[in-house]
Amino acid sequence: MEFERDTIINYDTVAEVTLCQEETLESIVPDACPDILRIVDVCGQATISGKQAREGVAQVTGMVRASILYQPEGGGGLRRMEVGLPFTCQAEAPGLTERGTVLASPRLRSAEARALNPRKVLLRVDLAVDITACQPMERPICVGVTGAEEEGLCQRQFQGEHYQLCAVQEKPFTFSDQVRLQGTGESPVLLAVRAQPVCTESKLIGSKLIFKGMVELYFLLQEAGGTLSAAHESMPFSQIIEVAGAGEEGDCQVEVEVASLQCDQLPGDGRELEVTLELLAQAQVYCRRPLTLLQDLYSTSNLMEVERENQPLCRLTEQSVRPQAVRELLETGEMVRSIVDARLVLGQVRQSREGKELVLTVEACVTVLYLDENELVQCVRRSLPVVCRLECPEGARCSCCCACPGEVFAAPAAGGVEVRFTVEFHCLTTETAAVPAVTNAQLGELRNAGEGQRPSVVLRMPAPGEELWDIAKAHGTTMEQILQANELEEDILPMGRMLLIPSTR
Repeated sequence: MEFERDTIINYDTVAEVTLCQEETLESIVPDACPDILRIVDVCGQATISGKQAREGVAQVTGMVRASILYQPEGGGGLRRMEVGLPFTCQAEAPGLTERGTVLASPRLRSAEARALNPRKVLLRVDLAVDITACQPMERPICVGVTGAEEEGLCQRQFQGEHYQLCAVQEKPFTFSDQVRLQGTGESPVLLAVRAQPVCTESKLIGSKLIFKGMVELYFLLQEAGGTLSAAHESMPFSQIIEVAGAGEEGDCQVEVEVASLQCDQLPGDGRELEVTLELLAQAQVYCRRPLTLLQDLYSTSNLMEVERENQPLCRLTEQSVRPQAVRELLETGEMVRSIVDARLVLGQVRQSREGKELVLTVEACVTVLYLDENELVQCVRRSLPVVCRLECPEGARCSCCCACPGEVFAAPAAGGVEVRFTVEFHCLTTETAAVPAVTNAQLGELRNAGEGQRPSVVLRMPAPGEELWDIAKAHGTTMEQILQANELEEDILPMGRMLLIPSTR
């Protein structure tokens, strides 16, 4: 027998986890900065600097760039102190090797600073790092037997498709642009800046993945008179990644992360900023692959020894974006005169099941800077759970990531600050079924060896649930001969009727 074989080439997701960890660092106030009277807020940006795939372990390194905002002794406006805090995290990834690829997305859930004395601070940051480890795999499969009819072999084939992760690619890129801040007068002090890249469009054309998006820039400014204000600007980007073997019908998922952010005020006009960004695009491409598997095999003349194994085949059950609107009151215990700035970071997505529903919950960490009734800058933080429900069959796998499109709206309200925002749950749900498949087979002795002459016709009643294939295989004949002998046109067996089963000689 000569088997026709094929190979399933794809990526297996061997780890998909969110790691939450705290990092702390003691730092001395620079000599050029005045002593600390009161720390108001910490604005930070988590950046990614490296990833590594090792045997069974996915490792990610990065840096938190934090701006500690404080009121100095002796009065005056807010001052800024810059602190860099490196971090390293690693996740267990059974099956991962050095050939694998690690995708990562670090987020700064919260950052706090405490003055140990007027010249020394303790910085504490709470990180959430999404890690996905992908391992390239090659699975040989048996499609069929060449010349089966001439050899008296009957084969049963499965025709279907496999929804697979067919490509994992990444591309670092750098771009810069000048941003003009609104307003007139003297140059403002740039207290903090943070960047949020968002991929808005991706498509496959031939072997190229084209993606576009925006980097949303958020600035916290202090004008010459001490007034605080927030500004928002957008920087568009467009890039191409080479992706081989995906086809133009693939489903693309592109995440863009910040590797470095540099923002400088140009001389002569402090409202003109030069922003330079180093970004890392991480792409996953899913595709539907038509598949043929040899499910069963027998000979009409010989006994056979057939080796089988289950082949896991995946199918897409749902791909959706589910927005959830949130409106909450953050209690402050004092009157809020005006809002200075509001920001939000999403934490870990947790999954639980309630009957047929899958419940997805993410923590939204909201921070609002405001002026109290004495015109002092204050800060309020809250962690708000956001819930999304979707129907999902048991045994299905849901991969979910969350994003917050648009800005966080905050306004003074009775008792505190009212915040409004929307969280999008990006859900990809798949089901995996085990399909029995032949891996190898060998011909044995003749069916009638040592048993005398086989009867030419057997009369029997089909058992409940028995298929025509099972009967033909058991008696060493073909389905076509049974259909012809019983004058049947379809392979659906009539219930309660005896069948004539001829032998093949």
